[in-house]
Amino acid sequence: MYTENRKEIEELIASYFEGIFNGDVKKLEKCFHEYTYLYGDIKGEDYLKSKSAYIEGVKNRQSPKSLGEEFRMAIIGIDILGKVAMAKLHVPFSGYNYYDYLSLANMDGEWKIVNKIFTHVD
Repeated sequence: MYTENRKEIEELIASYFEGIFNGDVKKLEKCFHEYTYLYGDIKGEDYLKSKSAYIEGVKNRQSPKSLGEEFRMAIIGIDILGKVAMAKLHVPFSGYNYYDYLSLANMDGEWKIVNKIFTHVD
Protein backbone atom coordinates (compact mmCIF):
# COMPACT_ATOMS: atom_id res chain seq x y z
CA MET A 1 0.00 0.00 0.00
CA TYR A 2 2.78 2.46 0.90
CA THR A 3 4.61 1.80 -2.38
CA GLU A 4 1.36 2.20 -4.33
CA ASN A 5 0.56 5.49 -2.57
CA ARG A 6 4.07 6.80 -3.17
CA LYS A 7 3.83 5.96 -6.86
CA GLU A 8 0.45 7.73 -7.14
CA ILE A 9 1.80 10.80 -5.32
CA GLU A 10 4.90 10.89 -7.53
CA GLU A 11 2.61 10.76 -10.60
CA LEU A 12 0.52 13.62 -9.19
CA ILE A 13 3.66 15.69 -8.57
CA ALA A 14 4.93 14.92 -12.09
CA SER A 15 1.63 16.29 -13.47
CA TYR A 16 1.98 19.33 -11.19
CA PHE A 17 5.52 19.97 -12.49
CA GLU A 18 4.40 19.49 -16.12
CA GLY A 19 1.48 21.84 -15.62
CA ILE A 20 3.75 24.57 -14.25
CA PHE A 21 6.58 24.05 -16.74
CA ASN A 22 4.42 23.70 -19.86
CA GLY A 23 1.71 26.15 -18.79
CA ASP A 24 -0.83 23.31 -19.05
CA VAL A 25 -3.58 24.71 -16.85
CA LYS A 26 -5.96 21.79 -17.43
CA LYS A 27 -3.35 19.33 -16.17
CA LEU A 28 -2.40 21.63 -13.31
CA GLU A 29 -6.00 22.20 -12.23
CA LYS A 30 -6.60 18.44 -11.92
CA CYS A 31 -3.80 18.24 -9.33
CA PHE A 32 -5.60 20.46 -6.81
CA HIS A 33 -8.68 19.98 -4.66
CA GLU A 34 -11.27 22.63 -5.51
CA TYR A 35 -10.89 24.45 -2.15
CA THR A 36 -7.09 24.66 -2.15
CA TYR A 37 -5.39 27.88 -1.08
CA LEU A 38 -1.80 28.82 -1.80
CA TYR A 39 0.44 30.93 0.40
CA GLY A 40 3.91 32.05 -0.52
CA ASP A 41 6.70 34.39 0.39
CA ILE A 42 8.14 35.89 -2.77
CA LYS A 43 11.11 38.13 -1.98
CA GLY A 44 9.48 39.20 1.28
CA GLU A 45 6.04 39.82 -0.24
CA ASP A 46 3.06 37.75 0.89
CA TYR A 47 1.21 35.81 -1.80
CA LEU A 48 -2.20 34.36 -0.92
CA LYS A 49 -4.51 33.09 -3.64
CA SER A 50 -7.26 30.61 -4.25
CA LYS A 51 -6.61 27.74 -6.61
CA SER A 52 -8.66 29.42 -9.35
CA ALA A 53 -6.73 32.70 -9.03
CA TYR A 54 -3.43 30.78 -9.13
CA ILE A 55 -4.51 28.83 -12.25
CA GLU A 56 -5.57 32.09 -13.91
CA GLY A 57 -2.09 33.50 -13.22
CA VAL A 58 -0.41 30.47 -14.80
CA LYS A 59 -2.75 30.79 -17.79
CA ASN A 60 -1.76 34.44 -18.32
CA ARG A 61 2.03 34.07 -18.14
CA GLN A 62 4.53 32.60 -20.53
CA SER A 63 5.46 29.07 -19.58
CA PRO A 64 9.04 28.24 -18.63
CA LYS A 65 9.11 25.81 -21.57
CA SER A 66 8.06 28.51 -24.06
CA LEU A 67 10.87 30.69 -22.69
CA GLY A 68 13.40 27.95 -23.47
CA GLU A 69 14.17 27.16 -19.84
CA GLU A 70 15.70 23.88 -18.74
CA PHE A 71 13.43 21.66 -16.63
CA ARG A 72 15.04 21.40 -13.17
CA MET A 73 12.10 20.72 -10.85
CA ALA A 74 12.56 17.86 -8.38
CA ILE A 75 11.02 16.06 -5.44
CA ILE A 76 13.11 16.50 -2.29
CA GLY A 77 11.00 14.27 -0.05
CA ILE A 78 7.61 12.71 0.54
CA ASP A 79 6.17 11.71 3.91
CA ILE A 80 3.03 9.54 3.83
CA LEU A 81 0.87 8.63 6.81
CA GLY A 82 -2.42 6.93 6.02
CA LYS A 83 -4.55 9.11 3.75
CA VAL A 84 -2.41 12.24 4.12
CA ALA A 85 1.04 13.17 2.88
CA MET A 86 3.51 16.04 2.74
CA ALA A 87 5.85 16.68 -0.15
CA LYS A 88 8.82 19.04 -0.27
CA LEU A 89 9.75 20.14 -3.77
CA HIS A 90 12.38 22.26 -5.47
CA VAL A 91 10.69 24.29 -8.22
CA PRO A 92 13.17 26.65 -9.91
CA PHE A 93 11.87 28.56 -12.93
CA SER A 94 11.64 32.03 -14.48
CA GLY A 95 14.48 33.40 -12.36
CA TYR A 96 13.00 32.19 -9.08
CA ASN A 97 14.31 29.50 -6.76
CA TYR A 98 11.08 28.19 -5.23
CA TYR A 99 10.65 25.52 -2.57
CA ASP A 100 7.13 24.14 -2.24
CA TYR A 101 5.53 22.26 0.62
CA LEU A 102 2.42 20.45 -0.57
CA SER A 103 -0.19 18.95 1.74
CA LEU A 104 -1.86 16.03 0.00
CA ALA A 105 -4.92 13.97 0.83
CA ASN A 106 -6.38 10.81 -0.62
CA MET A 107 -10.06 11.56 -1.08
CA ASP A 108 -12.40 9.20 -2.88
CA GLY A 109 -9.40 7.07 -3.85
CA GLU A 110 -7.48 9.89 -5.53
CA TRP A 111 -4.55 11.97 -4.26
CA LYS A 112 -5.02 15.74 -4.51
CA ILE A 113 -3.07 18.79 -3.37
CA VAL A 114 -5.15 20.38 -0.59
CA ASN A 115 -2.71 23.12 0.44
CA LYS A 116 0.45 24.68 -0.96
CA ILE A 117 2.94 26.90 0.79
CA PHE A 118 6.11 28.06 -0.88
CA THR A 119 9.01 30.44 -0.65
CA HIS A 120 11.64 31.90 -2.91
CA VAL A 121 15.22 31.53 -1.71
CA ASP A 122 18.00 33.66 -3.24
